[in-house]
Amino acid sequence: MTLTRVAAAAVGLVILLPSMLYGGELAIEIIVAVAAVIAVSEFATMAFGEDRWVLGGVLLAGWGAVYGTALYGPSELLFVVFGVGTAGILTWQTLRPGPQMNRTADLAGRLLLGVAWLSCFAFLVLLRRADHGLSWLFLVLVISWLGDTGAYFAGRAFGRTKLYPAISPKKTWEGVVGGVILATVGVFVVRAVGLPVLSVMDCLVLGPVLCLAGVVGDLGESMLKRSFEVKDSGWILPGHGGILDRVDSVLFVAPLLYAWVLIVEAPLG
Repeated sequence: MTLTRVAAAAVGLVILLPSMLYGGELAIEIIVAVAAVIAVSEFATMAFGEDRWVLGGVLLAGWGAVYGTALYGPSELLFVVFGVGTAGILTWQTLRPGPQMNRTADLAGRLLLGVAWLSCFAFLVLLRRADHGLSWLFLVLVISWLGDTGAYFAGRAFGRTKLYPAISPKKTWEGVVGGVILATVGVFVVRAVGLPVLSVMDCLVLGPVLCLAGVVGDLGESMLKRSFEVKDSGWILPGHGGILDRVDSVLFVAPLLYAWVLIVEAPLG
């Protein structure tokens, strides 16, 4: 890791940790919303290029409707909003196909993908609202970031077998194993500090499964960047790229952990 990456991560933690520990649910809602809006901007820039202002506005409106309903509206309304939004995007693309009609399906797909994927930020707020919410939120970050850190160092030390060179040439299977081990250790630490509801078996399941989900999320964002022909999603985090470059695994881990909490550790608060 370069000095710039370490410094940027340290500054981020200095801001994030006190907000999480002492800011309550409101601080998390504000931080997540701000990060999500930046991520929407990054996705629009990558996906739409010169059309980013117009299509980015449509993306922001669609994301805002789904995200806001997921957090502040009745749950049954969410499907209505997403359905109406999908119909609206398809209608809009139908009425303004432009000279390159063969691109309309692609643009509609990019819009819908952006709305659905970036709405996963809402799961961070939903986890914070659960019983032991702060600990669940820390668990997401611990699994995602320790998994990434373990993979980095294990890959550098032992990496020989490429994981998926067509998408991410530097990732190795040895790195994945190192990430899973460190993430699982992190789950046990979070359990000891603030999540006594987890059993040893829960930790042995959640650590590997969610860490692997984070790896898939990382690969998924790398695939999108290659498809959009960009190196990083943005520039806001020196040495790291954009917000999406740092939360790609989080956006896969959070929904799965929320499903676990909802099904296994119910009731939610």
